[in-house]
Amino acid sequence: NGISTANYSELRDDTRSPLYPRAHGGVYPPGSTFKMVVATAALEAGAIKPTDRVHCNGYYHFGNRTWHCWKKGGHGSVNLHTGIKGSCDVYFYEIARRTGVDKIAETARKFGFGQDWVLGMTGGRGGLVPDREWKQRVRKENWYEGETLNFGIGQGQLGTTPLQLALMTARIATEGKPFKPRMIGIGPQSQDDHTLDAPLDPEVMKLMKAGMYGVTSEGGGTAYRSGDLGLGGPRLAGKTGTAQVRRITREERLSGVRSGSEIARELRDHALFVAYAPADNPKYAISVVVEHGEG
Repeated sequence: NGISTANYSELRDDTRSPLYPRAHGGVYPPGSTFKMVVATAALEAGAIKPTDRVHCNGYYHFGNRTWHCWKKGGHGSVNLHTGIKGSCDVYFYEIARRTGVDKIAETARKFGFGQDWVLGMTGGRGGLVPDREWKQRVRKENWYEGETLNFGIGQGQLGTTPLQLALMTARIATEGKPFKPRMIGIGPQSQDDHTLDAPLDPEVMKLMKAGMYGVTSEGGGTAYRSGDLGLGGPRLAGKTGTAQVRRITREERLSGVRSGSEIARELRDHALFVAYAPADNPKYAISVVVEHGEG
């Protein structure tokens, strides 16, 4: 019998757009869930080694600006593994600066970002993976290095869909094996749908997996003790993220506003999580975006 006209109209007219296909049509900054892409690019470019250390005291100076880590007191001495596990922003500012935006953008496309995965559905969007050429072509402006720092923590012009985040996670979980995404329960799908087969180094993917396992299963991980979701089932490996909708303004801070919970809901940050399970024999990759759910 389906839904009544009244109920459908209520859903259609809801300002939160519950009928919109967010999984493949909603575009969000990926926040820290993008850090595995940045780390992969840095390793592929030879900009870092896994053992290289960056000192985080809670902030990062570049030019005449200061960028902050989410952890006010800093993370101390950080390497690749602890950088992913603790989601250290300073570490990723530094390795993004060393690597450069164009290499990071190239690597992001290997993971499936920047293209619309049709999969027999309508309403899909490709998001945006910006680089120097894009900014010059679209904005008629040069890229500046401060934008690369934002790119390093999944912010700025970068836009991704939950589906793309799940594909990224699957590529990591399978250690870079090629596959062709398909949608279960959909009829015949276009033969033009892309295969995700750009080469990724399996050894680098193993490092990403180790970092994601640390997030959920090692002390200092940003989702520590979440490895089995408290259910005693198969352990998962994952990565947390917070996508900034907008900064708290200077005027708001002067008026006493200190956190997103004190501003209008539609201006609060998005909360993200990507994961695969079981951690030791991956079969499932997931991504979760909670709009305005904060980090």
